[in-house]
Amino acid sequence: MKTTHRLLITTLLAGLSIAPAIAAGTHAGSHGESAIGQPGKTANVTRTIQVDMSDNMRFSAPLITVKQGETIRFVVKNLGKVKHEFSLGTEQELLEHYEVMKKFPDMEHDEPSKISLAPGGKGEVIWHFSKAGTVNFACLHPGHYDAGMKGRIKVAKQ
Repeated sequence: MKTTHRLLITTLLAGLSIAPAIAAGTHAGSHGESAIGQPGKTANVTRTIQVDMSDNMRFSAPLITVKQGETIRFVVKNLGKVKHEFSLGTEQELLEHYEVMKKFPDMEHDEPSKISLAPGGKGEVIWHFSKAGTVNFACLHPGHYDAGMKGRIKVAKQ
């Protein structure tokens, strides 16, 4: 095989092998209004709730109650020695995203309803709860959800 052909084949195969990594690199985008509400604005925050994550695969606040119409600042801290995330969604959305995370465990998020934190990391999610009902949250790193790292937010009617 000529060197030119070998180089072309090698380049094509290399491109195919990194395509999934590129696709998995960042999960970006804003979902806007959804079944669980919408991204909140700092100026509209009505309350701050601290949520700690730990390597015992639990959140410090597995059940949270808010009122419909509230904008909550979740201050999230990873107290563990492994990466964790705080991800808001319906149970179905979380389970679907969990399946993707199993395939691409190093996926980074750039969505207002999610935050991934390295050990010792701290961040926040600001969310406006426009609809009454239940909003779920979880850590979707492989194995964490199955180990019980999940919780619920009860959104009470105004």
